[in-house]
Amino acid sequence: MLYRTIVEATLCVNFLIYLYIEDNMARLPRRKLSKKEQKAADKVGDSVKENLSRVQRETAAPIVKKRIELPRIVSVKDFAEISGLPVTKIITELMKSGVLATINETIDFETASIIGDDLGLEIVPKEEAEAKEAVAAEQVDKKNLVPRPPVVTIMGHVDHGKTTLLDNIRKAHVAEGESGGITQHITAYQVTLERAKNKNLKNRTITFIDTPGHAAFSAMRGHGTAITDVVVLIVAATDGVMPQTVEVIEAAKENNVPVIVAINKVDVPDADVMKTKQQLSEHELITEEWGGKTIVVEISAKTGQGIDDLLEMILLQADLMDLKANPKDEATGIVIESHMQKGAGAMALVLIENGTLRKGDPVAIGSSYGRIRILKDTLDKPIESAGPSFPVNIAGLKSLPNFGDRLLAFTSEKLAKETALKYQKSDVKIRVATAKRYGTETAEGEKDKKKYDFNIVLKSDVHGSLEAIKKLLGEIDSQEATINIISEGVGSISESDVTLAKATNAHVIGFRVKRLDAAKKIAEKEKVSIQTFEIIYELIDKIKKDIAAILPLEIIEEELGDGEVLAIFRDDRKGFVAGGKIEKGKLSVGDEIKIFQNNNEKYRAKIVSLRREKSEVKECESGSECGFGLPIGANVAVGDTFTAFKTIRKERVIK
Repeated sequence: MLYRTIVEATLCVNFLIYLYIEDNMARLPRRKLSKKEQKAADKVGDSVKENLSRVQRETAAPIVKKRIELPRIVSVKDFAEISGLPVTKIITELMKSGVLATINETIDFETASIIGDDLGLEIVPKEEAEAKEAVAAEQVDKKNLVPRPPVVTIMGHVDHGKTTLLDNIRKAHVAEGESGGITQHITAYQVTLERAKNKNLKNRTITFIDTPGHAAFSAMRGHGTAITDVVVLIVAATDGVMPQTVEVIEAAKENNVPVIVAINKVDVPDADVMKTKQQLSEHELITEEWGGKTIVVEISAKTGQGIDDLLEMILLQADLMDLKANPKDEATGIVIESHMQKGAGAMALVLIENGTLRKGDPVAIGSSYGRIRILKDTLDKPIESAGPSFPVNIAGLKSLPNFGDRLLAFTSEKLAKETALKYQKSDVKIRVATAKRYGTETAEGEKDKKKYDFNIVLKSDVHGSLEAIKKLLGEIDSQEATINIISEGVGSISESDVTLAKATNAHVIGFRVKRLDAAKKIAEKEKVSIQTFEIIYELIDKIKKDIAAILPLEIIEEELGDGEVLAIFRDDRKGFVAGGKIEKGKLSVGDEIKIFQNNNEKYRAKIVSLRREKSEVKECESGSECGFGLPIGANVAVGDTFTAFKTIRKERVIK
C-alpha cells in the first residue's frame, strides 16, 4: 500500500511539473520546434501519462461485489434494505429488465439475480427455514425404525409388457380396462410373496407403481423414478432397447435409483436375449454374468416364467438398501394421483412414506387440508390404517391436491389448516412474482413473433394426465402458432369452462372427463368447440390438425421446365409472343412462367398459347424451340431465362 502511494505521488508530481513547464513555455516567446523535436516532446508527455495510468490499474484494489442472501421471493422494499441501495435504484434496474414492480410488490429470486449483477451484488439463495414437510423426513425417531416394504416402479417402452407383468403378479387384468390397451395413469398396488426359494423372503410385501409407457407420459415416468426405491426396467427381447427405455435409464441415473432389468417375451420365437443385453450394456447396464453390477432376470410376463425370480431379486436388492421407517410417527406421504369422484369429492392416491395414517386423521396436502373420511386400499377395500410404503386412496379433503404434494398428518385440523394456508399463500406469491418477469422484444424478436394463437381450456380426469398433456403440448413444433392454455383443471367440463372459452376464443379440450348438461347447452348456443378424448395421443394429434387448419396454406411452386428467350416475335396492343428454347422439362398452355434477368426474377404470368413452327400446340418438350404467348405488355427481353411452374396449395402439417 505504501509503495503504491509513493509511486502514484511521484508520478503525479512529475506530471504536474510537465504540465507547468508546458504551460509556461507556451507563454514565453520561443522558437518553433522542429517536427522531430515536437515529436520527442509529445512522446515524453505520452509516456508520463501512460505510466501513471498503468500504475493506477495495476495497484488498484479489485472490485469486490457485495454478497447478500435473498429468499425465493422478496419485496422490492426488503431487497433495497438488504442490499443497502435506494429503492429507486432497484426499481430502475427492474424496469430496464422489463419488470414493472412497485415498492411493496414481490419479485422472485431469478429476477433479483438478473438485476443484481448490474447493481454490483453477488446474490445467493437464503437458507430458509424449511416447512414441516421437509423437516418431517429428518425427524424420524430412529429408535423405532423397522424394515419397510420396497417401493418398486415398473417402467419401460410401450407394449413391452409392464402392465401384463403386474397383472400376472396381482392376478388381475388392468390392461383390458385401459383405453387403447395402454396404461394412462400412475397406479399403485401392494403384493405379498406367497412362495420363495429363499424362505427368508416368503410372505414379504412389495409395493408396485405402474407408470404409462407411451411417449406422451414422459413427465409421469419421471415422477415414477422420483418416488421409488427400485426401478424394474422391462425390455422386450423382441424389440430390445427403445426410446422410452433409454429415457427411463437416464431418469433412474438422474434420481440415483438402482435398476433391475426384466427381459420380457423370452418365450417368443424371435426373442434375442443376447442382443438385448448388448444394447443394455451400451447404456451402462451390464449384467452380473458379464462382470457388471446390474441384476438381469429373463421373464415371460404372459406365462409367468421367471417372475418369482424377479420378485426375489427385488427383495434382495431392498435388503441391501436397508429400507426402514417408523410406523409410530405421524404419517407423511406423497400424492401419486388425484381426481374428483362423485359422492366422495376430492380423492387422492397417496404413498405413505413414514408413520401410520389412520381414518379420521387431520392432514394437510400442499394447499389442501381436511380430515380423512375415506381410507381404502388399492383394491378399493375400506381399511382403518396404513403404514410405511402402503399406497392408499383417501377422501375428506377440501380441495384437490396436485401430483407430488406432500401429505402431513397432524393432531388437530386447526394445525392442518394453518399449514395448508401457509403453503397456499407462499405458492401464490411465487407464481405471481415469477409471472412479472417477461422478455422485452427486440426488433429482431418482432420478426420472429408468432402470428396465430391457439387457445385451450384444458380439463382432465387426474393431475398426472393433465401434466403429461401439458408437456406434450409444449413439444408441438410450430413456428407460426402459439398454444396458450387459458385455464386448466381436473374434473368435468363445466358451464364456467365454456364461458371462459367463449370470452377468450378458446377450444375446450377434455381428457377422460364428462361434459355437464349446462356446459353442452351453452356450447351449442355460443358455438364453442368442446372435444373430449380417451387416449392421450389422439388428443395431441387432433390439436395438431386443428392448429394446422388455422394456418395459411403452404404455397409450393413445382418447376415444370426452363429455358432461354431467343427472340421477341410480337409486342403490340394485340399481344405478346416470345420465342425460346426449352432446355429442361416442358411448357404447357396454362402453366405459370417466371422471367429472370441475371438470375433475378422480373416478371411472371400465365402462358396464353404455344406455337411450334406455324402450328398451335398444347405443350412443348425439352430440346425443342417454340413461341409462347403472354399477356399484352409482358416484361421480357432476348437473353432472359424462364421457368415454367405450377402452384400447389398444401395444408400445413404440424409435427
